[in-house]
Amino acid sequence: MKASTIAEREARGRAAREHSKRSSHRTVGELHRDPIELLKQSSEGRVERLVPLRYGRMSVSPFTFFRGTAIIQAHDLSRVPDTGLTMPICGDGHLMNFGGFATPERQLVFDLNDFDEVATGPFEWDLKRLTASLVVAARHMRLSRGTAEHLVMTAVTEYRDRMTQYAQCGALELWYDRITFDRMAETALTPERRRIVRRGMEKAASRTHENLLEKMAEHDGDHWTIRDAPPALFHVLGANTLFTPEETEAFRGHNWRKMLERMWGEYLKTMSHDRRELLSHFTVQDIVFKVVGVGSVGTRCMVVLNVDHMGKPLFLQLKEARPSVVAQYYKSAPVKHEGERVVQGQRMLQAASDIFLGWANGPLGRHFYFRQLRDMKLSANIELFDTDLLEGYAKLCGWIMARAHAKASGQAIEVSAYIGRGDQFAESLAAYAASYADQVERDYDVFLKACRSGELEARTDEDMAADFRV
Repeated sequence: MKASTIAEREARGRAAREHSKRSSHRTVGELHRDPIELLKQSSEGRVERLVPLRYGRMSVSPFTFFRGTAIIQAHDLSRVPDTGLTMPICGDGHLMNFGGFATPERQLVFDLNDFDEVATGPFEWDLKRLTASLVVAARHMRLSRGTAEHLVMTAVTEYRDRMTQYAQCGALELWYDRITFDRMAETALTPERRRIVRRGMEKAASRTHENLLEKMAEHDGDHWTIRDAPPALFHVLGANTLFTPEETEAFRGHNWRKMLERMWGEYLKTMSHDRRELLSHFTVQDIVFKVVGVGSVGTRCMVVLNVDHMGKPLFLQLKEARPSVVAQYYKSAPVKHEGERVVQGQRMLQAASDIFLGWANGPLGRHFYFRQLRDMKLSANIELFDTDLLEGYAKLCGWIMARAHAKASGQAIEVSAYIGRGDQFAESLAAYAASYADQVERDYDVFLKACRSGELEARTDEDMAADFRV
């Protein structure tokens, strides 16, 4: 097949403006839907007793509500025309799903770090999720309308400018491009801000498996056991379980070790030879259930503690992969395995990925993916940011998203031609993000009413922890 010329590809990008003008991105569309029905739909199939905790975490603020409602925004985005410039997208690229972590070479990079909703979709869906999150967060922090708009303009302008640069890169250049601390600090931060982030990096460097072992587990002279800390961490068959007797059946019937052995065997088949060899040095010590995040609360997530012959630990997370909300609302090719979708999407969008990524089938036909639990991870505590630091962070998010899209899609030329050189696209997204933040606040009010009336049960972590005496 003849490769398209650069001019033909630019023309294809500009042609996308015909069915989705850049000014059209201002609109949120006609939203006739019940947010509570969509929320209930996304809670189906989760661990029953954890659904109130999901709602409790979401009820803290409009921003935590927004983090837990990727399904609502995907539904809403499907109601307005899109560019047709489709590619692997993160699907949940709000500002808390970016962060720092170690590459296999132990270098700290900044990148997207949550891929549960990854799927093929229009590139602008990711930008609309990011920009709306900036406005919702800015309002939560009591910042002015002008500041919120400036944050969106900063992120989208950076995305535009980086995409213009990536449109001139060769395929290998794009593949090898990484946003390291030094590169990020040069472009997004003032010298005093660099000192703050460097302190954060030092903290991240201490977040190793060994450091985690002392905090999470105890040794009886023979083997390691992870300590229960309900509701966040508990043994499924232990005294502190939050599983109903029906839900524990899958574990009892198979015996968790047999179940894990079968999953482990499947997982190893998804790994390269050298990774399988590395994992052969570890033996399983214990497995617990872990409650994670906001939107993921109630999905099945296990932590497996392994140790090598020197007693050094490796914590692996086995996380349930449910169908992507993007795929529910945007017609993408059917997926054979949801865990594989998450892993392959992550490998495509990230500059460097966890060496332990893989997937397997769990009990009752559920799909899971594997990854390291926490390896030198650095996440932003947005609420402690001042406007300068927030601006630098918005710029960084725009850059990271452009790099991810350019690498995963190979369509930097088309996307850059569509956006153009002016501010029209950024201004449209600033208007969209402000309108959508209004909608999020309305939905949040409806959600709180449903919690108060008892239609939805919401419980806090503290409230649930009080049920246990560990």
